[in-house]
Amino acid sequence: MGQQTSTAQQTNDRARQIVVAVSAVVAVVGSFIGSGAAGGTQIQNASNGALAADATLIAPGGSAFSIWSVIYLGLMAYAVWQFLPAQKTAPRHRLLGYPAAASLLLNAAWILSIQFDLLWLSVPIIIALLAVLARIFVLMLHNKPLNTLDAVVTDGTMGLYLGWVCVATAANIAAVLVASGFGGFGLNANAWAVVVLAVAAAVGIALAVYGRGRLSPTASLCWGLAWVAAARLTGDLLSTPAAIAAIVGVVVVIAVTVATRLRASRG
Repeated sequence: MGQQTSTAQQTNDRARQIVVAVSAVVAVVGSFIGSGAAGGTQIQNASNGALAADATLIAPGGSAFSIWSVIYLGLMAYAVWQFLPAQKTAPRHRLLGYPAAASLLLNAAWILSIQFDLLWLSVPIIIALLAVLARIFVLMLHNKPLNTLDAVVTDGTMGLYLGWVCVATAANIAAVLVASGFGGFGLNANAWAVVVLAVAAAVGIALAVYGRGRLSPTASLCWGLAWVAAARLTGDLLSTPAAIAAIVGVVVVIAVTVATRLRASRG
């Protein structure tokens, strides 16, 4: 009976590893489509430019999206890492595997929704992606990395992924609202931008506190906010209030992360 259980578990472990690896390949293929390299339309040009850098006051500057190169590289490294024998039966990877695969498939689904001009569909997809990444973050916090390399490849990659998607979710929702003609309930665009950026910064603070000063979510979230500021100061859609809100958000999130990390190290 015990042998049968062991064999079944080994089969389940191998299936999980294969699902994660295949999902990573699907996500990378989706990224090529979204970049325009595989015949698709670049994300900033798809859906009538709804996600372009000058579409809303929350949109990051175009260079901000270079962070995806780092995230995708990390995701591919994670797919290989979790496939190695040492990770096959590791309890934390048994917990993380399928949520990670779900995040990769949701990422590809989001790109497809934009490619097919289904901008409204992109919102529930990216919210689901954010929820899955938040779940992964919680699981990582409660299940320590196996070693330093695991911390870098798994926690570092997923942290960057989460922080960026926090900013991307805000930008995505703003793009859909603007494209649908949302009137702002009497508030002007600058006021809404400040409110949304403040919420994004609050999320960054929450991640820093709950994550005991994890650096990777802060790095990518602040990268996104910094590029929002750059776009509002130098791009085609200028907004001093939005730029100031984004800059203040960066400073506050970094300060809280550093303070929390120092406190955790002393404890």
